[in-house]
Amino acid sequence: MTTPPFRKILVAYDGSEHASKALQIAIQLAAATGAELHSISVEEDLPKYVATVGEFEEVKRKRDEYFEQLTTEARAMAWEQGVSLHTHVRAGHEVETIIRFCQEGGFDLLVIGFMGHSRIFERVWGSTSQTLTRLAPCSVLVVK
Repeated sequence: MTTPPFRKILVAYDGSEHASKALQIAIQLAAATGAELHSISVEEDLPKYVATVGEFEEVKRKRDEYFEQLTTEARAMAWEQGVSLHTHVRAGHEVETIIRFCQEGGFDLLVIGFMGHSRIFERVWGSTSQTLTRLAPCSVLVVK
């Protein structure tokens, strides 16, 4: 019996159209291979210049609600296809956080969307995608 090529899959998920396509592909791969599936969503650090404590708390509350909804929807998408999805939300710089999480988790495959929410026209083929592809410690599947 041969070992499946991917035992642990990580998908970067920010709720964008391309990330949703990447999540669907990752779910299908996990279902077909029996791989363990994880998603990571990266929340950028809150601005240091928020005027009041109240404003800071409001921004933090809205951000927490957004990521709770995002991970709930992702788990539901996987569950519909019979796949268990382990969701993770981490704060930090997008590329650094995903690469570090990928290294620490021992993932065999990183699945990413071609372009996420940062759409300032294409930051050169989605420089986040390009940088992740170059720095990842494992194979990378870029989904368009």
